[in-house]
Amino acid sequence: MYNGHRKHDKYFREGEPRVNRAPIQTHLTPRLVPPIYWRASRLPLPTIMSSPPPAMTTTPDLNGFTDEATARTRLLEVSIAILRQGVGLVEDSLTADEQLTAQSTFIPGSTIGKHLRHARDHFVLLVEAISTSAPHVLNYDKRARNTPMESQRKAAADALNESIAQLQALVPTANMTEPITLHAVTPYPQVLETTFGRELWFAGLHAIHHWSMVRVIAGEMGIKMDDAFGFAPSTLVHMESKSLGKPKI
Repeated sequence: MYNGHRKHDKYFREGEPRVNRAPIQTHLTPRLVPPIYWRASRLPLPTIMSSPPPAMTTTPDLNGFTDEATARTRLLEVSIAILRQGVGLVEDSLTADEQLTAQSTFIPGSTIGKHLRHARDHFVLLVEAISTSAPHVLNYDKRARNTPMESQRKAAADALNESIAQLQALVPTANMTEPITLHAVTPYPQVLETTFGRELWFAGLHAIHHWSMVRVIAGEMGIKMDDAFGFAPSTLVHMESKSLGKPKI
C-alpha cells in the first residue's frame, strides 16, 4: 500500500499539523495518479463534478420570433416597406426624369436611377432563383443595365411595384430555410451555401445601403426627401425608442 507521508514531509514545516491527509482521487482517473495531500490553510480542496452540466434544450428564436410564420411575415413587411420608399422617391420627391440620370459630384459615376435599378435587381434575381426547381442557384452579378427605370420615373415606379407584387405572392408560402447555392465574384469566384430567408434579409439591407447613397445624390440637387429614407430599419427602431422623432418604416 502506498504511503506518501514521508515523501511529502518536505512540503510542511516542522511542528505544523498535517490536515486533510487522506488521499484524494478524481472519479475520472481512479488509481492512475498518486494521492495528493492538501494543506487546508494553503490550498482549497478541489471541487469535483460528478456529471457534466445538462445540455441546452431550448431552440433559439428565429429572427427574434419563435415561429417561422411570424418571422417570414415581418421580413416581408420590411422588404416591401424598403421598396415602397423607392416608389415614394420617384413619385413624390423627383419632379423630372432628368433627375434620375444626373451624375453625382460626391459619388462619381453614380445616378439615382442606377442605384434604384441595382437595388431592385437583388430582389428580382432572388425571386427568380427560388422560383426555379431545386437545387436553387443565385448569382447577383447577372444584372441588366441601362434599363428604362434608370431614366424614366414611371418606369422606375412600375418596376419597383412589380417587385413588391412578386414578393407578396411568393414570400407568404416560402420556406425561409430553403437552401440556395450562391455564386459570387469577390473578385475571385466563390460558391457559398445560404438560404432564402437570409438572402431576402440581405436584399433589404443592400437596398437601404443604396438608398443612403441616393439620399446623398438627391441632396446635391436640393431634393427634399422623407426623413426615413435611407435609414436601416434597426436605426429607425432605435430612433423611435429614444424618442428622436424619426418615423418607423
